[in-house]
Amino acid sequence: MDMPIIHDNAVDLSVLSGKVIAVIGYGSQGRAQALCLRDSGLNVIIGVRKGPSFDAAVEDGFKTLSVADASKEADIIHILLPDETHGPVYKAEIAPYLTAGKTLSCSHGFNFVFGEIVPPKDVDVIMVAPKSPGTEERKRFVEGFGVPGLIAVKQDYTGKARETALAIAKAEGLTRAGVLECTMEQETYEDLFGEQNVLCGGCVDLMKYGFEVLTEAGYPPEMAYFECIHELKLIVDLIYEGGIQKMNQVISNTAEWGEYINGPRILPIEVKERMKKSLKFIEDGGFAKEWMAEARSGAKNLKAKREALGQHPAEIVGARIRKMFEKK
Repeated sequence: MDMPIIHDNAVDLSVLSGKVIAVIGYGSQGRAQALCLRDSGLNVIIGVRKGPSFDAAVEDGFKTLSVADASKEADIIHILLPDETHGPVYKAEIAPYLTAGKTLSCSHGFNFVFGEIVPPKDVDVIMVAPKSPGTEERKRFVEGFGVPGLIAVKQDYTGKARETALAIAKAEGLTRAGVLECTMEQETYEDLFGEQNVLCGGCVDLMKYGFEVLTEAGYPPEMAYFECIHELKLIVDLIYEGGIQKMNQVISNTAEWGEYINGPRILPIEVKERMKKSLKFIEDGGFAKEWMAEARSGAKNLKAKREALGQHPAEIVGARIRKMFEKK
């Protein structure tokens, strides 16, 4: 069954009248969402530790406080911190001020689904998730439109949790494009699966393998970069605009035939079976447990992999190639 798409005309923004919304964190998403909420006439304050993000929020004209002080003052606490920091920050600086009837909100359900945050029973718990990077969300809002989004209600103490989530989505411009209602579990599992198997993990490895095969066979690395990495954006843009069929209409018949014939040889049905195992690992909490252990041990493996990627020939060649496209 198709999920209904919720638009502006089905949402009442007045449910947020008189409410103080504390955006916790002022990174890409925090800044974009806070600015959009304020531009929609809402009372927004920022909770963030001292540092560059704190200074940026002050410069943008927000009342900027510590996380604890912002949480104490707010009716709605919207957490937009990195996943691995939610739990400790919540326990130390948010939970003591989460009094009955308040709303605890997020844009990714990870910490609620995997038990890093266990809220009291007498608060609303919701999710409002723009489906784009913060910079794109802000850009589309300023242009008068918006990006699509998701909402979810994890806990409805007041009976108005859904109305609150939809109102926040409207204030951020998400209902201009369209909002889907799901569960936090659906959003969390699908988001992690897509990142790991397709968008980041799968796609990055596919590009690297293609680059390595060509260069190891003696082809110029610059050409390998163009064919296996640079041109991916052009293909993805076509799919974004009109789907896979639109892309196939634009590429050559030769390329399209190769897609049908060689694609399944490179990514056989066994890959789908491994994806199913990956989804199960996400759903049963294995990935979350593994990642939290890594993050809280200093993320040494993450840092090592990050450094190793920077030394990959594709990254070195790519830096040189990208300079070709810089405006002189």
